[in-house]
Amino acid sequence: MQQDASEKYFNELATTSRECFLPYIDKFIKIAPGMRVLEAGCGVGGNLLPFAEAGCWTVGVDIAEWKIGEAERLFSKYGAKGSFIASDFFSLNDLEGNFDLIICHDVIEHIADKESFLGEMKKYLKAGGAVFMAFPAWQMPFGGHQQMCSSKILSRLPFIHLLPAGLYRKLLERGGETPSKISALMEIKETKCPVETFESVAAKAGMRIADRTLWLVNPHYKVKFGLMPVKLPGFLSAVPVLRDFLSTSCFYILGNDA
Repeated sequence: MQQDASEKYFNELATTSRECFLPYIDKFIKIAPGMRVLEAGCGVGGNLLPFAEAGCWTVGVDIAEWKIGEAERLFSKYGAKGSFIASDFFSLNDLEGNFDLIICHDVIEHIADKESFLGEMKKYLKAGGAVFMAFPAWQMPFGGHQQMCSSKILSRLPFIHLLPAGLYRKLLERGGETPSKISALMEIKETKCPVETFESVAAKAGMRIADRTLWLVNPHYKVKFGLMPVKLPGFLSAVPVLRDFLSTSCFYILGNDA
């Protein structure tokens, strides 16, 4: 049966989550039936499907109502149990202290006030709970999400997001991008998340880094492009700034105790 775009993306996310996210997280916090899992910025819900299949109690939150609608539709289609909430992440007061694990995949690079965002996460964790955070390092070839561009040329140009803001905007305009697309890309340039920024913000928010794994080849590229995941060698992971240019995805496990 032919899949629509949302279902295709849902299944791509579910495959990466099943093959990579869940096994990685399981090394630090055991995934077991009854475990309570919250995803911040869940989109169409694909990341949560393997956790629901494992018997976890899953809740997804996203500010976009249409994405929540798709998540509910697709979970129902695949016979999975999960709850989805269309809300700002800062407005979930009735869920405080409820979760063993919070997932946040490719979201924090879009958040301006990262310290408040991470501090808010702590409220929703049980004692001893953990956060799984994944994001692209800002300076990596497509850290500006320029693959979103409608222009086939711009969408394939690495590092253009590192141009000065005025020049970058002019390039996007000349490339025929819409004002809304340009606004979104310029916003990402403002809210960027290098490794050093993230680790500094996590410390200020009182989150302990239990693990950091940087990827030269993002695990999600396996399902998208047929490329096998490759970790960034340890000696390169230890070099500030250089690692930002080489890390296509950054995985962290954060504890809620400083």
